[in-house]
Amino acid sequence: MGRLSRKTALITGGGRGQGRSHALVLASEGANVVVTDICEPIPEVVPYDTATQADLDETARMVEKLGGQCLALKADARSSADMQSVVDRTIERFGSIDILVVNHGVAINLPWDQQTDEIWDAVVEANLSGPWRVVRPVIPHMVQQGAGSIVFTSSVAAVTSYPSLSAYSAAKAGVLGLMRSLATELGPHSIRVNAVLPGNTGTPMLHSQSVLDMFNGGPGGPREKMIFPSQATMLMPIPWVEPEDISRAVLFLASDESRYVTGIALPVDAGTLNQPPGIPGIAATRIAELEAQLAAQD
Repeated sequence: MGRLSRKTALITGGGRGQGRSHALVLASEGANVVVTDICEPIPEVVPYDTATQADLDETARMVEKLGGQCLALKADARSSADMQSVVDRTIERFGSIDILVVNHGVAINLPWDQQTDEIWDAVVEANLSGPWRVVRPVIPHMVQQGAGSIVFTSSVAAVTSYPSLSAYSAAKAGVLGLMRSLATELGPHSIRVNAVLPGNTGTPMLHSQSVLDMFNGGPGGPREKMIFPSQATMLMPIPWVEPEDISRAVLFLASDESRYVTGIALPVDAGTLNQPPGIPGIAATRIAELEAQLAAQD
């Protein structure tokens, strides 16, 4: 029997990337799954393609191929009306919401002097106000049933610094504040509230051209040029973690294996947040190699 047998999980941002991975991992453990996504571009501010209806439908197909039940709903997490409709339809279909994974978000990589009010508002609306609008209609059902697990996707950028991510970092830090406040308020109802902090994760968002350009230091950056600087953010010898690595942490926080765990921020970052001061080891090695090559040419 799966660890989530007879439970229902609602996952935002389920069209692809981490959200799709969460849906598949939770379904493989017996959960009924409801996935939502905006399924349309946000062309004014987001410089990469967002998930489509076809992506969301493919997530549902993959869940059902595993033998699970999946309800895929186009919904904008920034809309209270959309999310109330999602909650109502989930309760109608499955009778409960036992797990909520607030996973959606956008990232826009621009230095401070290019962060317009429109960009700032769009990122904060999606990454902080959106999570609140997702969780608010779910809480009354969890309070009524006297149980539930809420898992927010924050980021290592919420607790350490990255260039060109001021709005994203501020919003993700706000998610941690929301998580801790809700953990305090909902604990007496046996509702647990936690967050995962992904490091660099191999998703379409990370591999979007805007992010590749940021790592490359200019336009036209290929993925190969991203491997070294991305690995330099981690202690372990990898350039990024995979979506399933985050999903395994979500599974732990969603399951009864963490039944007394609440109010924590769990990094899945290959050591990013434990980087010691100074030049990262991989960078120091690369510098030494280049110095040796230059010395040999003299």
